[in-house]
Amino acid sequence: MLQNIDILKASIPGCEDLIWENETTLRTIVRAKIGPVKARFKGKIILSNINPPKSYTISGEGQGGVSGFAKGKADVTLTETPEGCELSYSASANFGGKLAQMGSRLLNSVAKKMADDFFDGFVTQVTNSKT
Repeated sequence: MLQNIDILKASIPGCEDLIWENETTLRTIVRAKIGPVKARFKGKIILSNINPPKSYTISGEGQGGVSGFAKGKADVTLTETPEGCELSYSASANFGGKLAQMGSRLLNSVAKKMADDFFDGFVTQVTNSKT
């Protein structure tokens, strides 16, 4: 499911387009509001450190024109449980340009919310696909 393009597209808030470029890279367009700045980011999502079915790293970078750029990464770990599977992650993000002027406290909370929204959406998509 972590490589299912339909699940990923539906899980990424504001995702307008998501296309496989090769086996580990997707091109994307995402519309996002980061603090007071609204931007349309064109970029890539790269899957690396792939160790099925245990873990992988998902990283992305996007250019938002005059708004600046965003880069992020999440290390994802899957652990088998009696109920099925537990997904855990550790995420980080960097911003540049106009976005970076908002201050690290706001940007850190926005990055955490964006990661949480993605993984919450992912869990919802996976749950719905099984019913």
